[in-house]
Amino acid sequence: MAHNTAVNLARSNTASGFGFLRGRAGFEIGQSLIGFSSDSTYARALLVGILNTLLVAVTGIFTATIIGFLIGIGRLSRNWLIAKLCTVYVEVFRNIPPLLVIFFWYLGVLSVLPQPRESVGLPFSMYLNNRGLAFPKPIFETGMIAVGIALVIAIVATIIIARWAHKRQAATGQPFHTVWTAIALIVGLPLLVFVVSGFPLTFDVPVAGKFNLTGGSVVGPEFMSLFLALSFYTASFIAEIVRGGIRGVPKGQSEAAGALGLHPSSVTRLVVVPQALRIIIPPLTSQYLNLTKNSSLAIAIGFSDLVAVGGTILNQSGQAIEIVCIWGIVYLSLSILTSLFMNWFNAKMALVER
Repeated sequence: MAHNTAVNLARSNTASGFGFLRGRAGFEIGQSLIGFSSDSTYARALLVGILNTLLVAVTGIFTATIIGFLIGIGRLSRNWLIAKLCTVYVEVFRNIPPLLVIFFWYLGVLSVLPQPRESVGLPFSMYLNNRGLAFPKPIFETGMIAVGIALVIAIVATIIIARWAHKRQAATGQPFHTVWTAIALIVGLPLLVFVVSGFPLTFDVPVAGKFNLTGGSVVGPEFMSLFLALSFYTASFIAEIVRGGIRGVPKGQSEAAGALGLHPSSVTRLVVVPQALRIIIPPLTSQYLNLTKNSSLAIAIGFSDLVAVGGTILNQSGQAIEIVCIWGIVYLSLSILTSLFMNWFNAKMALVER
């Protein structure tokens, strides 16, 4: 294989190595989290693709987890309508290929929205049209650094107080309302610094013109359709994992909690779900990995993720082996990091035997 590769590279006069990454890209990227132009290098283009992939993966995992937990618990609801609606959701999305779900959102929902001049007005100066979602663009001034530092301090203080409250309750049995304390710290402290700093934040609000929108930021329909499709698709599998995990908790736990006078919602939140997490987390990891890898389907609708950007570079430079290696290394690294974090979280949730 190595011999044939070397012969083919020599025949096509293609130099091996990663030196081509310093070359000029010569193409534009529609959505980028960092500055990029056609004069940027191939390396920066790949970085844009990696960041876009991470954006889809992180936001998709967060949204799919919330939807999946709600649907999974809803399937166990005593309300007949809620249980049936959740069942229909799971059976529909679970049995449709993810690429078809992406096309549904891209061609069946977002593409039929009005033109920019007829944009649908939403709260907080947002507009929705077939070119995406336009929203006010934040403009940060110098004082926002102090607000960010205050937020970090508030988060660290919340973690310290939560650990102290846990030890206190274990030793004395007296609970401490960490939720309200956390809200007061995480919201109140940065807000106070924000006011003292003279409100160092302004917004560039999109304005509806005669033919188009001006100002603000726009999230393109490619990202929106990919994000919604992967979130709703993966949530159907997470819902079944959650349902199975809750079913795996002995019924006597709920009955014992009910006998103590706990409200059904408190029984679910404080007794059932914490025990079910020990069953849920291992298969949940696989769904997170699947969502991250399924983000490569973005190439079907033109979203500039790692695979789409890498494919463009491959066509221009002919460096097929190097691009495929970069794809493999990036996805392997993301999968390993996700697995390590979930394994750590699973160990934290495990029962401590004495």
